[in-house]
Amino acid sequence: MLFKRKTVKTYDPQLQKPVLHKSICTGETTAGFKDLAGGAYHDVMLIRSAEDLKEFMDTYGLTEKPETEY
Repeated sequence: MLFKRKTVKTYDPQLQKPVLHKSICTGETTAGFKDLAGGAYHDVMLIRSAEDLKEFMDTYGLTEKPETEY
């Protein structure tokens, strides 16, 4: 039987914040990180369901849902 290991990836909260980026036109949602200094957004994964959001939060050790930007 194969088990999937949970790996917690890290990010620097001093430099980046987790954000959900949602398209106004298509409604597509991506999860990623926004630089606090320059405001550049780096997407990590596509969010299609609540399970995808939970996976993103578990992967990066987030306890609260990230804010949504359009």
